Parts: sequence; C-alpha cells; structure tokens
Amino acid sequence: MINAIIAAISSVTVIAAEIGDGLKAVGAGLAILGALGAGLGIGIATGKAAEAVSRQPDAEAKIRGTLLLGMIFAETVALYATLVAILVLFTIE
Repeated sequence: MINAIIAAISSVTVIAAEIGDGLKAVGAGLAILGALGAGLGIGIATGKAAEAVSRQPDAEAKIRGTLLLGMIFAETVALYATLVAILVLFTIE
C-alpha cells in the first residue's frame, strides 16, 4: 500500500514538472507580445511621420526628432519584453 502511494506521489511530481515547463513557455510567449506591440507602434509612427513630412516639408527636422525619440522608447519596451521572456524561460524553477 505504501509503495502504491509513493508511486502515485512521484508520478504527480513528474506531471507537475511538465506542466510547469509548459506554463513557463506560455508566460514567455505572453511576455514577448510587448515586442509585437512595439513593432506595430514603430510602423504606425513611421507612416504618420512620412505623411507629416509630405504635408509640411519645412518641419522635417522637428518631425524626425520626435519620431526618433518615440522609436527609442518603443524599442526599449521591446527589449524589456524580450528580457522578461528570457528570464521566465531560464530562471524560474
């Protein structure tokens, strides 16, 4: 009887470890969605900046500066999302 209980507990432990690995992958996938949002944001911002320059060529320098600042912030978010995904995959036990 005791052997059966020990076997059942060890099989539950193995299943829990496999589920934990799967949940880590799901968490990393959700974390990397931040990079997707950053990519979409940069694409939309670049398109709008091109429209703005075509309407007002004199303001090109101001538009370019604002665009670059926004792109820097968006890329920072993407890098943080990638870092979180890597940490979730490799550091959580």
